[in-house]
Amino acid sequence: MDDGVLHIAEIPYENGTIRFRYARILSADGTRWIKHGLFSAYHPNGTLSSEGMYVNGQEHGLWTEYHSNGQMAASGHYAHGKESGHWKFWSSDGSPEEGANYPLPSA
Repeated sequence: MDDGVLHIAEIPYENGTIRFRYARILSADGTRWIKHGLFSAYHPNGTLSSEGMYVNGQEHGLWTEYHSNGQMAASGHYAHGKESGHWKFWSSDGSPEEGANYPLPSA
């Protein structure tokens, strides 16, 4: 039974710090949870590792990834669970690295 309500899940590392925090909804048949909404992952030291949105179980929209020192590591978009368009990358000291281009979703 889908109650249409977002629930927040927190998955810890063995030491108790948060590894993943995300919003989820119950599938229509009530048998499984589906990621839907904001997703955040954390490095073992507690700094943000990645953040983006899920829509019905698939990454969608802008995602950012970070090195454990807090420097941005990558930024780009997902479309229905697949990398889409231009992604930018940075080394852990903040200097830019070569980007990547992924196919845009077909209409």
